[in-house]
Amino acid sequence: MTDYIIVGAGPAGCVLANRLSEDPSNSVLLLEAGGKDWHPLIHMPAGFAKMTKGIASWGWSTVPQKHMQDRVFRYTQAKVIGGGSSINAQIYTRGNARDYDAWEKEDGLAGWGYRDVLPYFKRAENNQRYANDFHGDQGLLGVSNPIAPLPICEAYFRAGQELGIPFNPDFNGATQEGVGYYQLTQKDAKRSSASVAYLRPIRERKNLTVKTGVLVTRIVIDKGRAVGVEIVDRPGGQLAILRAEREVIVSSGAIGSPKLLLQSGIGPADHLKSIGVTPVHDLPGVGSNLQDHLDLFVIAECTGDHTYDNYAKLHWTAWAGLQYLLLKKGPVASSLFETGGFWYADPTAASPDIQLHLGLGSGIEAGVEKLNNPGVTLNSAFLRPRSRGTVRLHSADPADRPLIDPNYWSDPYDRDMSIKGLRLAREIMRQKALQPYVLREVLPGSDLQSGDELFDYACRSSKTDHHPVGTCRMGYDAMSVVTPDLRLPGIEGLRVCDASVMPRIPSSNTNAPTIMVGEKGADLILGREPLPPAVFSGNYSAASAGRARDVAEL
Repeated sequence: MTDYIIVGAGPAGCVLANRLSEDPSNSVLLLEAGGKDWHPLIHMPAGFAKMTKGIASWGWSTVPQKHMQDRVFRYTQAKVIGGGSSINAQIYTRGNARDYDAWEKEDGLAGWGYRDVLPYFKRAENNQRYANDFHGDQGLLGVSNPIAPLPICEAYFRAGQELGIPFNPDFNGATQEGVGYYQLTQKDAKRSSASVAYLRPIRERKNLTVKTGVLVTRIVIDKGRAVGVEIVDRPGGQLAILRAEREVIVSSGAIGSPKLLLQSGIGPADHLKSIGVTPVHDLPGVGSNLQDHLDLFVIAECTGDHTYDNYAKLHWTAWAGLQYLLLKKGPVASSLFETGGFWYADPTAASPDIQLHLGLGSGIEAGVEKLNNPGVTLNSAFLRPRSRGTVRLHSADPADRPLIDPNYWSDPYDRDMSIKGLRLAREIMRQKALQPYVLREVLPGSDLQSGDELFDYACRSSKTDHHPVGTCRMGYDAMSVVTPDLRLPGIEGLRVCDASVMPRIPSSNTNAPTIMVGEKGADLILGREPLPPAVFSGNYSAASAGRARDVAEL
């Protein structure tokens, strides 16, 4: 028997394993359904491009999206230790301060406002450039600036400024808006995943056991208390029960966590009965409130060899590999999406609602068209969708795929803002500063201009940003799943700690916020006093309503 069982070695799970086992009197067992992070592409920054094509993932897809012409989306979810932090594009963004203040003020989550969570972002961070009111340099997670930028990146910054979008050297600092380089979860030109940062340094701890390749089939409930988990430790293996003395902590992500709760009979009773699972605890919010960022993109052909597309050729690939091994530079050291920015689709928004990612090539991600000649991609994602989806079980078989329904664009506002963001991306690509680099727009193509045409294009070509959250959200109402201290009401000894507890999606990539949830969650589980709220002078959140051009006119 162990004190704590953590189900899922994603970003939050790795943090919890480290922090809970700091006290040698606590015994901790971390279980991961996926394998070890042995694949060399995981640790090479540019290996991200191969991750979306199926390496170290479950291979899931969404149900047909009824508001997007029944499109079925590939939905990459990590199946490896480190979770999404082992296969993502390594972009380190936290969201806007207003996101967390809304959690506190509008959702009633005391202790989750920006000044409360900023110390946990800083505690996690080993920043290679900054050490100030907004950044820490003593943490475990490596955070650094890109080491392999290309001249087209600087031209993109000038193009943004030609449209009135300022350059921003730090999206996680005093203001979020602008264009600039992303900071990356990298250290020494290698990916700094949660596994590398939080587990690798503590492999010798006697009180921590990490098991991979273990599928947890259900949480074992006895007289209203979570007492352990049922597992299968290999394909075709026998069921076994592992017991927890103190708590079971579900940390399997915004898809995996509700899936496990539902398999355990915890969730909406009607749904559970319909697929043959006996309800143990009727909790209607489990698997609801799914939110995600949807990406619309522009792909342009370049005037010459200005991106990394040609490195797909065998002899170029060999040279790039040698350059990386010898010098830790070049295309292999690039995450390929290390330049971007935050701006506005809705000119009345109080903070940026569009995120841009400049991709140094075409066809970088699975399902996205690759050009014959060198190309460049500019992704645009609407950051605060109003649409809400669900995660449900396909059957009572724990090995079966879940029914993932992001319900994209069920709210027409999301469609309108997303298409405005696409128009903004097109306009940036047409600016004078990029003319030496950009020959012509290939997708959507200059012949597509009307809202209906761009809607059709989006239904054919858009993709997930891989940012699902919210399916076990914190709160106090009937649809909440956990309390602000991450406990699941009605069952003792059970918590959820990962992106699924976020009530609203942060206005950014979600890896850094999930690691923050793990850091804060560890203190909550251990009963520690929270870190003191951040204290600093000046305005920490850009309140620039009305600055944006109305891109609907572009």
